[in-house]
Amino acid sequence: MEKHTEAIAPQIERTTCARIPTAYGEFQLCHYRNTLDDKEHLALVVGDVAGEEGVLVRVHSECFTGDVLGSLRCDCGPQLERAMQLIAQEQKGVIVYLRQEGRNIGLLDKLRAYNLQDAGYDTVEANIMLGHQADNRAYTVAALILQDLGLSSIRLLTNNPSKIEGLSSHGIKVSKRIPLLEGVNQENIDYLKTKANRMRHMLDLELLAAPVAKVKGQHGRPLVTVSYAQSLDGSIAGRNGEATALSGPAALKMTHRLRAENDAILVGIGTVLSDDPQLTTRLVSGPSPQPIVLDSHLRFPPGVRLLQGSLKPWVVTVEGASQERQRVLENAGARVIGLPANASGLVDLKALLEYLSGAGIETLMVEGGAQVITHFVSEGLADRLVLTIAPAILGGVRPFVTANGSAPRIVLPKLRDAHYHQLGEDIVLVADLE
Repeated sequence: MEKHTEAIAPQIERTTCARIPTAYGEFQLCHYRNTLDDKEHLALVVGDVAGEEGVLVRVHSECFTGDVLGSLRCDCGPQLERAMQLIAQEQKGVIVYLRQEGRNIGLLDKLRAYNLQDAGYDTVEANIMLGHQADNRAYTVAALILQDLGLSSIRLLTNNPSKIEGLSSHGIKVSKRIPLLEGVNQENIDYLKTKANRMRHMLDLELLAAPVAKVKGQHGRPLVTVSYAQSLDGSIAGRNGEATALSGPAALKMTHRLRAENDAILVGIGTVLSDDPQLTTRLVSGPSPQPIVLDSHLRFPPGVRLLQGSLKPWVVTVEGASQERQRVLENAGARVIGLPANASGLVDLKALLEYLSGAGIETLMVEGGAQVITHFVSEGLADRLVLTIAPAILGGVRPFVTANGSAPRIVLPKLRDAHYHQLGEDIVLVADLE
């Protein structure tokens, strides 16, 4: 008589939980044993999640180099931090921390894979050369942990479709995928491109981190990117022109990353007076661009934050502007540049771009305000548009205006090769300007 042996279903055991206060809020850290491997897997839990639908969840694989050391070779550490922040803000959610280092090849072979990558192989090739699959991770334990916590329907923070498929195959319904676009830098851009191109990861690297080509724009001038945020009704500021925070955290981080890829960043004096901006890349790793302020009448106040940073601003005015005001600003550390005026008595933008080209500025990011945006775009001096559209209605100032605030009678350029991207709750449009 033939004997049948049934496979034993994997089991997990929650051993204990402890309160863990963090910089983002208070979590419960739960320890798990399992019958699949000898590893100790963990869950960080906020709030009472049992029986809840659509709970925010991150399934995170251990990364000693990224999570602990802050390595820039991957995006793991920033993803973990962002997940903790988002879940703490919701006051309900789970981070399943799986002990599968280096896509489950272990720390030793992960370091060997790093050496192969430094020799020119990509992350997939390196793993295969060491006798592993491109991705050895599994999500059975993660699904069992979520089921133990009373979850069957989740919103998953991930860029990896394999996580969605792995959890779904074990009865966890992923009702929504939430992108986790963090930690992109020049050290890991090739690694992330490989994950996007060869491992199906849902990453839009052209938007997030592809370096701006270090080439000059049309007619030998700098390449100009106009970037600003607006509400659904097309407003970039409140009714009276007051500063309004529109971009969400993900879109704001993208803006700072874009700043890091440009040699200089330009705003008008109105933006300085109303916003007192820093114009730095403080939210990402990378160099801050040279700040430039258009100020035809030298209204630049000496106490603003731009003068307190290590990179002092260039204040561009018209020839013949007040020498006294110029001396005050130069004594405060600014570099004052006098250029020819146009027919309206404002700084001639073509003369400005010619000057910047001669000063070694090859890429320029223009962030506002409305009149500055209008002049760059309407005069055909902008090459690219990066527009963040926030889910808000302001009924305020529009981006394209004349000096008196009315809509200009100008021919605006057409958009070419337009792409739309969702970052958090914002929509970002990236397009070339004809």
